[in-house]
Amino acid sequence: MTFDDITQDGRLWAVKYDNDEDNILDKVFEQWSDIVWLRAFFIENKDDLASYFKVTDVNQAIYDTIEDADKLQCLILDISPNANLDQIFRHLEPSRTSETVLGKEKAKGANARHASWLRLYAIKLSAGVYIITGGAIKLTATMQERAHTLAELLKMEQVRNFLISKDVIDDDGFKDYLREL
Repeated sequence: MTFDDITQDGRLWAVKYDNDEDNILDKVFEQWSDIVWLRAFFIENKDDLASYFKVTDVNQAIYDTIEDADKLQCLILDISPNANLDQIFRHLEPSRTSETVLGKEKAKGANARHASWLRLYAIKLSAGVYIITGGAIKLTATMQERAHTLAELLKMEQVRNFLISKDVIDDDGFKDYLREL
């Protein structure tokens, strides 16, 4: 696994998993703009879409996803040097009230018609410094309820364990790791 510097200033990174051509951020946004992939996803998950979000029109779900993804992509890719990433990313577990080493975080999209189902997942290295590990369309109350969101939890843990195995516990340790490559 390698890491791409998204903001070019060391504040936001994206994992590039072994055997992948693109980093995970590019891969997620490409998926969220692929109408064929979205149609198959929403047809397969139509019960969750209807029960949790009260959306029954697959075409509307596709439209909302593409619109939401565009906004989220602009937010992430147009981050100014003064932007506070801690306002974009939040604790993955809402009950967590304090910082943890290599904490698991999420960023949500913003949709005008309903709560956003788009999520970017990241590991927090230190205040304002994050590594994006993946993303998902979350249509259920918890990530453990569906295989595709559970896979994102596992990827977060995989990246966290990788960093710990390289003695990375914060931004300084990450910089040291990158210098040693």
